[in-house]
Amino acid sequence: MKGRLLKNKEGLTEEEFLKQYSSDIYKKPSLTVDILIFTVMEEENNNYRKLAEKSLKILLVKRGSHPYIGDWALPGGFVSIDEGLDEAALRVLRNETNIENIYMEQLYTFGEVNRDPRTRVISSSYMALVDSSSLSIKAGHNEEDACWFDVDYKLLEENDLALENGDSFEEIVEIKLWNNIEELYAKVRIVENLDGRVRREIIESTGLAFDHGKIIEYAISRLRNKIEYTSLAFNLMPELFTLTELQKVYEIIQGKELLAAAFRRKISNMVIETDKFTKDVGHRPSKLFKYNTSWKRNR
Repeated sequence: MKGRLLKNKEGLTEEEFLKQYSSDIYKKPSLTVDILIFTVMEEENNNYRKLAEKSLKILLVKRGSHPYIGDWALPGGFVSIDEGLDEAALRVLRNETNIENIYMEQLYTFGEVNRDPRTRVISSSYMALVDSSSLSIKAGHNEEDACWFDVDYKLLEENDLALENGDSFEEIVEIKLWNNIEELYAKVRIVENLDGRVRREIIESTGLAFDHGKIIEYAISRLRNKIEYTSLAFNLMPELFTLTELQKVYEIIQGKELLAAAFRRKISNMVIETDKFTKDVGHRPSKLFKYNTSWKRNR
């Protein structure tokens, strides 16, 4: 209250200043939210005695209007003047994909000047993780199709750089996305300075709208990092699961095989053994586990 009575150098109180303030002083960029929705799905398996292979997938929508008509993009939309970022992200998630009440976190803000040919657009990206058994997808009003794409993340190069502004470390990463109809591609260059600043740029992009290849690369990198020290992977699991199924999800995200004994030691406090077993399988029934919701509090 006291601060509102103070006067600025023009002799105005806060109330007087706000009355004469014009919002037209500064040009305003548009603000959007883009949602990266990941899941893990089983591939078709004709051998019921063998565990079905799983793959990491991301949901993309095919743009039905300019710009980038016919290309694939992350589900997204503009933020209304009367809603917050989280509200907008939840609205987009619900309206464009028919999904709600799932794990979602704010990821990063992308604000390069020329990232959208229409106007200056700043995008706040969100990452959502969902168990594939609860999915029901639809396309929004600006999209023709909503499809799941397999995800492949590959590190192509690692280089030490000696630059005028200090030494840096460079990575070249390849992102491939595909389904039974199309294959999309992006190559992203990541440069990290010794002071920790990181810059990303798209080197190549095929079939992906805007700078979404770069956003997808960032999300996968973040997912790989966070899965090491959080319970993030359990958002991709059904309520009951086998330890083999859980290990497979970790391997898919990290892009490498894990030793079963070491993995089970690592996640031993994160799961609770149940008295249930798998049913209707062509191999020996396996014990089912569930996530230990007290794990975070007991760490």
